[in-house]
Amino acid sequence: MSVKDLLTNPDILRELIMDHYQYPHNHELTKDTSYLRRHMASESCIDDITVQAKIDDGIIRDIRFDGVACTISTASTSMMTDLLIGKTIPEAQEIVSDYFHMVAGEDYDADLLEEAVAFKNVYKQANRIKCATIGWNAIKEILQESETQHDGQE
Repeated sequence: MSVKDLLTNPDILRELIMDHYQYPHNHELTKDTSYLRRHMASESCIDDITVQAKIDDGIIRDIRFDGVACTISTASTSMMTDLLIGKTIPEAQEIVSDYFHMVAGEDYDADLLEEAVAFKNVYKQANRIKCATIGWNAIKEILQESETQHDGQE
């Protein structure tokens, strides 16, 4: 299915979100201490998650998450893991930036975001923006930390 099909069919978007909520991908933390991690919690709802990422040689090798979260938070974080694993830090940063543009109601590249376009209308519900971005904010911080660590090693 093309991204264009996703954008024009609200039923498919809903199905996609529900599938990632009921069967989230990469939804288990690891005890491996080489993973960078961020804990994020919302002041206004139940969302309380930890995101972990293994980054080697500037490439995201793995992303995992767990915690208590609503449908939007769980589904958006699950989609994020699928999108970013295997990407370089600059590629991931471009995708993350594009996602934030989308949830703010700004221009974005739907092809770059793939399934995450399911959250294209979240900007219309301001109270859901935090839900849709909690995992993305965690990975954004992890990517910045990874870059800082890498810069310090050179």
